[in-house]
Amino acid sequence: QLQASGGGLVQPGGSLRLSCAASGSIFSINAMGWYRQAPGKQRELVAASTGGGRTDYADSVKGRFTISRDSAKKSVYLQMNSLKPEDTAVYFCNADGLYGSRLLPFNYWGQGTQVTVSS
Repeated sequence: QLQASGGGLVQPGGSLRLSCAASGSIFSINAMGWYRQAPGKQRELVAASTGGGRTDYADSVKGRFTISRDSAKKSVYLQMNSLKPEDTAVYFCNADGLYGSRLLPFNYWGQGTQVTVSS
């Protein structure tokens, strides 16, 4: 299971930091990432961090958002700077990997956290 936090209301140009922690009988985590869904739009990838250390960003957030991970805490973070009104959306964290004694694959979604950028 994934638990996300850190959303809120911020003025344009402001910053927020989202956090997401995995829990349960997780053996290993491969990729972790953040997606967002604005009203009336499809869910889209914002940033991802692979098990090999590669990071990917949506073009719209490059240079403004930074994804990071803490493997020991099974957590992923999204530092969002220079926020714009168009960044307003519900943000979801995602993780995949292996869990349990049988090393079964999983793909978990967090519950979503609202980010609103408005003056």
